[in-house]
Formats: sequence, C-alpha cells, structure tokens
Amino acid sequence: MSSSDGAHAPGPAFVLVNPQMGENIGAAMRVMANFGLDDLRIHAPRDGWPNERAEAMSAGSPLYTSARVSDDLDDALEGCTVLYATTARPRGMVKPVMTAREAMAEARGLIAAGQKPGFLFGAEKSGLPNELVARSRAILTLPVDPGFASLNLAMAVGVLAHEWRAGDPPPQEFKPLEEAAGAVALHRMYEHFEDELERAGFFFPPEKKPLMTQNLRSIFARAGLTEQEVRTFRGAIKALTIGRGKARVVRD
Repeated sequence: MSSSDGAHAPGPAFVLVNPQMGENIGAAMRVMANFGLDDLRIHAPRDGWPNERAEAMSAGSPLYTSARVSDDLDDALEGCTVLYATTARPRGMVKPVMTAREAMAEARGLIAAGQKPGFLFGAEKSGLPNELVARSRAILTLPVDPGFASLNLAMAVGVLAHEWRAGDPPPQEFKPLEEAAGAVALHRMYEHFEDELERAGFFFPPEKKPLMTQNLRSIFARAGLTEQEVRTFRGAIKALTIGRGKARVVRD
C-alpha cells in the first residue's frame, strides 16, 4: 500500500518457481513495478539468467536488476514467514482456500505485525509442486472458469499485484471532478431551457407541459451537472435560439 508521501510501504514477496518463458518473467516484473511491488524472487528459471526476452518484456522495470535469482529454493524463500500457494487445481490437502483479495488483506496484517508473506507461483506447464503447496499456509485461487482455468503466469501475478493496491486512491495526477452545480444554477438553467422550448412550441398539447417539464428536469438531475457544464449548456441553448456573431438573430 502507498503511504501519504507517495512512498510504498513494504510489500510481500512474489516467488516464481521454475518459470519457463522469459517473456512471462519480464511481464511479471513490469506489472509488479506498476503496482509498487519490489520483492521478486526467481527460483531456477528454465532458460537460465540473465534472459534477454525477460529484459525486453520488462520494459525497463527495476525488478530486472533487483530480482533475487537462485537455484536454491530455501534461498529464494529466505525471510518469508508465511507462504501462499497459487493454484487452479484442488490438491486434496486440508488447507484454507482464499481469494486474492482475502489473501492480500491477510498479508497486510502480517506485514504490519512484522512478518513477511510470500506468494508462490508455479511453472507455466506444471504449476507448483505438492511439496510447496504443503508448506503453504493457504491455497490461493482465482474465480476462473473451470472449463479454462489455466491462467498465464504474468497475468496471475498481475491480478495479485492489483489486489495489493486495490484500496489505494486514484493517482494525484487525475484531478477530481468540479463540484456539482448548485440548486439555484440548475433552476435557472431549467427555466432558460423551458422558456425556449415554450417559444418553439415544444410543449404540445399544453396540458402535458407539467409532465414533460418534470421528465426533462429528471434527466438533468440524474446527470449531476457541474457549474461549468451548466454554463456550457446555457450557452448552447442561446446559440441554438439566437445564434452567434453574423448568424445572430435579432428578436423581440
């Protein structure tokens, strides 16, 4: 999770166990960096290390140079006090089964208590070995379609990385919407619009005017217009009714 000054609090470790394709490793690095996760462990990558395809796919992610790469599993798991095994297959083990959201919520609590959770991802073809599932506190699975449950390694990493940051506010670069228009500004806009519609003969037959007016106002009320939008709409009404510049219409 991010802190108030924009820095990221410590996160969990993501451990790729015997990953096969450099492209998947690089994509995992990229998405982890997207969501502010910086602890990646790579155990026994099939094609060795360094890996040009992983570097290209990482798109400059700092994890390409900071990831811990080791052929020793204990070294890859060093410091992890609680493990979560990601898998789409039931393993016949008596273990808690959690969603990504539940597991990440628990991981935040563990980190706050000074522990280090580790999330294990198996090889693309075979998944995690049962030995590692047995060592894990819980099985983590996603609500995928049972008929097509095999999720790409980097995509699985991306889902968990997103859940780690899911509670954070939007980036500061995205300005919030302007405050909604006040009741007085909206009422004046309604009157302006309805006066011009009356002039154009829109309310026909006359006895239906109250219902038609009510329907029109309901449309704008649902829209949640801002002050600027009210001004823009009133300018559009004026342009349509009397024109602008050389097209302006002089009327009584």
